[in-house]
Amino acid sequence: MSAEISRLIKVMARLRDPQSGCPWDIEQTFDTIAPYTIEEAYEVADAIAQKDMPALKEELGDLLLQVVYHARMAEEDGNFDFDSVAKTIADKMIRRHPHVFGDDSVDTADAQTANWEAQKAAERAKKAKAGGQRPSAIDGVPLPLPALTRAEKLTKRAARVGFDWPDVGQVFDKLAEETGELRTEIDTGASTDRLEDELGDMLFCIANLARHLKVDPEEALRRTNRKFELRFRAVEDSFTAEDRDIADAPLEEMEERWQVAKTGAR
Repeated sequence: MSAEISRLIKVMARLRDPQSGCPWDIEQTFDTIAPYTIEEAYEVADAIAQKDMPALKEELGDLLLQVVYHARMAEEDGNFDFDSVAKTIADKMIRRHPHVFGDDSVDTADAQTANWEAQKAAERAKKAKAGGQRPSAIDGVPLPLPALTRAEKLTKRAARVGFDWPDVGQVFDKLAEETGELRTEIDTGASTDRLEDELGDMLFCIANLARHLKVDPEEALRRTNRKFELRFRAVEDSFTAEDRDIADAPLEEMEERWQVAKTGAR
């Protein structure tokens, strides 16, 4: 173990020390720290998207701290420690790469992906059986994932056993059907629960469409969010330059300036 990793582990142990540690750190649990772990992972992704290497170094450190934090709490409970976490993932990487660490051979990245998924499926099935459960093709898709990402992963798992539309055209047909159902519910004054159900069906279909197009739905939406931010800020700035408040402008004028911003911020 490197000196800096050892130092970080000691820092966390000191922070969690019941007598001399930090009151805030001492009272934390797996449940209270989990949201920070998710947040730090997104901040790593944002630094990568911004191509900001200094920020990426810092955010990776914050994410590593989350691993050390959880490992420390587990060690205090007598479950496992940081070393066993590192050993487990190293063993898994060796097991899932027999073409690198063993005698198997893989010719392409696609073939390795297929082997990787097959090994993961076998591991999930073994885990389900050990827990007295019937193995399912959709086992192991984490609930805390962003909903669009989880929808895409669920449909990908189902597709592996043949539960899928054969071509993207049928996905578009299904999307049109779901759109029509949502409009009907709106026109008939349906309850919020019904609208939520129909909108959810539409979003699920969009996630399926993204999978067929080999597009990450979360990344697609993040890109659109970024475009919206740039364009809307440009619209705001255009009013500010004239010493006007955007809120006082008519919608038609906002739309005109939006079109200008859209042209200049592609």
